[in-house]
Amino acid sequence: METTRQTNDIEARVDEILSRGVGTFVDPEGVFRKNLIAKAKGELTRDVVIKFGIDPNRPDIHLGHAVVLRTLRQLQDLGCKIIFLVGDFTAQIGDPTGKSKVRPEVEQAEIEHNVNTYLAQVGKILLLNEKSFSWIRNSDWFYGVTDISAGAESNLEWNIKDKEGVERVIPVEPNSFVGKALLFDKTRMQTTVLKRPAQGVTFATILSILRRITFAQLIERDMFQERITGGEPLFMHEMLYPVMQGIDSDILANIYGSCDLEVGGTDQTFNMLMGRRVMEMTKKEVVQAVLSFELLVGLDGKEKMSKSLDNYVGITDEPNDMFGKLMSIPDHALATYFALCTYTQIGAVEKIVKDLKSGKSHPKEVKMNLAEQVVEIYHGQGMGKSAREYFTNTFQNKEIPDNIPEVRTKKGTLLADALLAEKIVESKTDFRRLLTDGAIRKDGEEKLTDPHMTISETLTLKIGKHRFVTFIID
Repeated sequence: METTRQTNDIEARVDEILSRGVGTFVDPEGVFRKNLIAKAKGELTRDVVIKFGIDPNRPDIHLGHAVVLRTLRQLQDLGCKIIFLVGDFTAQIGDPTGKSKVRPEVEQAEIEHNVNTYLAQVGKILLLNEKSFSWIRNSDWFYGVTDISAGAESNLEWNIKDKEGVERVIPVEPNSFVGKALLFDKTRMQTTVLKRPAQGVTFATILSILRRITFAQLIERDMFQERITGGEPLFMHEMLYPVMQGIDSDILANIYGSCDLEVGGTDQTFNMLMGRRVMEMTKKEVVQAVLSFELLVGLDGKEKMSKSLDNYVGITDEPNDMFGKLMSIPDHALATYFALCTYTQIGAVEKIVKDLKSGKSHPKEVKMNLAEQVVEIYHGQGMGKSAREYFTNTFQNKEIPDNIPEVRTKKGTLLADALLAEKIVESKTDFRRLLTDGAIRKDGEEKLTDPHMTISETLTLKIGKHRFVTFIID
């Protein structure tokens, strides 16, 4: 009886994970679901591998990204292994600079810096231990030996043993074929980190796959259809992007033993399905399922959450900033935010929607409950309540908070320069926009309007809706 109840609980948990906030779930014959349940019950010993592609150029994470990450954490808790695939090679598709050579010592170091920044943030959500997590870049298999260009400062040595067993160190010219081969081997994560034989993709491999994919299948992608309908150019290398993403899944299955599921936003569904096609072509025993998530709208309630649109909430935002930003979302987006950004049960979300429609609940109070929950998720127990109190005292009761950051500056400093130095504004254009909007206020009340204002005395400012700073003269 107890075993049956546990099985039912696991199945219910799995079904919620595979449906909450999900736009599309492709799992013919329910293979992934069965394996996931078996893994959670301890009946499946092999790794259940889940692929998630990330952009190596944008390490900042917001709540839109976290929709997927929080589901990945739930899958980790059921015993799955998450693979972050860093698309450093595929990121170049569509890049007008058209670089044909790579500097692995330089470029890969920058990518690893971005990934480490990314991991420092996702560590708030995901388990990063070796059993539950790994990451790898797809240049590992798409770049060949001759694609590498070593810098003049590179010094390479080849350690070999002669017939007598004596070890010799031979200097190697970095840009010779042997030098490139040594550098290639030293920069493959498959061999240096994962300690596995390197997988590679040749043009012959790509051609063998393209022979079984039609032009009509590729232009099914909605993004391509929009370009064609709009009379905009569609280049061949861009059409290859889904194929490359599909090859990634096949290679990961070779490296990690399987690639059971790929996750992403609904805008990636077509590309992720290409992974299924490629794995079917190579006759993989387990072909990846596809799970695509609804895209979280930004604070404007219209466009998807994006840093470039400045409608985002970063998961590393300060608790008070995070709380204040969430209080600005439109009422119609509340249900979506509860469903995608919190752990509130779906039944409870439905009740929230019902109470809002009937007028039983006030939107502002519901937003405060939402903001408190989200702050607790990313900053810990008690921080949501503190942020709520700060918001109430500062914005509802119009009090100046006690814990305003203090910055020392010289008398006569331009206010714009002082705010730029503290990264409170992004640019002088941003500063002027805030002035025009009346969003910079002295002591939280008096609107400032002079773009050439200097700091001549202690000055307490409210900038935008959520930030305060006090400048003190040295």
